Amino acid sequence: MTTLKDIAREVGVSITTVSNVVHNRTSRISPELFDKITHIIERENYIPNMTARTLANSASPIVGIINHAVSHSGGGFLSDPFHNTFMGGIEDRMRGEGYFVMIRTVEDSRGLEEVCRSWNLAGMIFLGLYKDEFFESVRNIGIPYVLIDSYINSPDIYNIGLEDQEGAYIATKHLLENGHRNIAFTSPFIRENGVVERRLQGYKQALEAFGVKFDKKLVFEQEIDTAEGVRLGRMLGGLPEITAIFATADILAAGIIAGLRDVGVSVPEEKSIVGFDDNYLCQITNPRLTTIHQDADEKGKLAAEMMIALLDEKETENKSIILPVRLVERESVRRIGG
Repeated sequence: MTTLKDIAREVGVSITTVSNVVHNRTSRISPELFDKITHIIERENYIPNMTARTLANSASPIVGIINHAVSHSGGGFLSDPFHNTFMGGIEDRMRGEGYFVMIRTVEDSRGLEEVCRSWNLAGMIFLGLYKDEFFESVRNIGIPYVLIDSYINSPDIYNIGLEDQEGAYIATKHLLENGHRNIAFTSPFIRENGVVERRLQGYKQALEAFGVKFDKKLVFEQEIDTAEGVRLGRMLGGLPEITAIFATADILAAGIIAGLRDVGVSVPEEKSIVGFDDNYLCQITNPRLTTIHQDADEKGKLAAEMMIALLDEKETENKSIILPVRLVERESVRRIGG
């Protein structure tokens, strides 16, 4: 079996140079040398032995995507299409650099330590952390990490975020502009300094701009999955005073639409609804869902780029990247009033 050492000897370069070509780190390699090494790799059908790489260099080929939000209603976070698209972006970019991706839900600090010890992770990408005891464990674990959608203010943190408050403001404003005043806010359970709290702030900001008083009774929190959304939709169907709904995730909006239909309430004729994410569910709900667009695939790829830079010990120009949002109008909102 051909090894990196064999290829390096034939070309007359170091093993590191061949490894850089294998893993597409070619910024300092001439096109001629790259073509020569690639030709030998293809001729010999060379496949990198990641286990050997780990043992020889004490360098792991595995990056963990760690979820800390544990669902108690079944299905887990992988049931949300947003997470699938987002993690696909990470996997695509990390695979191009020769890394494997492991997806894991971790409940507490002990679970985090067990994962790191068992798998010798090179780095970790975390979804939606808060400044708490678990985060302190992350900081002290001793390997590179990148946060996604986290509102932890610290100059040493690498984070990919979103215009969460702006997106919620745009969604609520769209409903208000269409004459709605009793607008339900539906979301996962709200935690201080988290994504959902920022979206609640955007909802409140839009209400204030239109002179509408915020009403706590119009805020509905539950597990974020389709079944819970259906249950909530059935309940909202019995509240005729609510004419519109802002759902902080498309998966929740899809469930609400199904629940409303179960109790004979039509969308948008009787209730309008706006979601958040713009994943494939928006195209298959009936009616098709008006929503706030975010680029989940790009978010994943940017997270991977940050992780790769950390693993390569390179300086990154920006430790915090905030992605934009926009409204995508479809068929789930109706104008009421004059």
